[in-house]
Amino acid sequence: MGVFVAEVRPRWSDMDVFGHVNHANTVTLLEEARVDLLFHEASLRGADDLARGVVVAKLVVDYRAPLYANGGVLRIEMSVREIRAAYFVLDYAVRGGPTEADPVAVTASTTLAPYDLTSGKPRRITDTERDFLAAWHSGGNGA
Repeated sequence: MGVFVAEVRPRWSDMDVFGHVNHANTVTLLEEARVDLLFHEASLRGADDLARGVVVAKLVVDYRAPLYANGGVLRIEMSVREIRAAYFVLDYAVRGGPTEADPVAVTASTTLAPYDLTSGKPRRITDTERDFLAAWHSGGNGA
């Protein structure tokens, strides 16, 4: 598979005084796309434990161009760059529109750690989760 595509729709309230999507709201759009992959898609493929607890350990965002809330959707392409025993790295390319031809406005990555909410501690990635994540592997370091 390699790349998971989610569509998100910025809200008018996401824009700042300069008329583009505020940086903090851009991070929220990344989260919405990540939920599509790690909660919805993972559940459909039997990797339900990801929805029970995953925390962001690191976030890196690079802005190339402004995003706008113009009523349309943005295309967010996600792939897994690295899978380790207790964390994985998810890469994002946010396009300024709904198609693969739209220019990339934002690139980002999150380092995510599975988390056991009951014990309040990080946990290891299960074999089922590893298989699910490997389906979206981009071919970079680690899997």
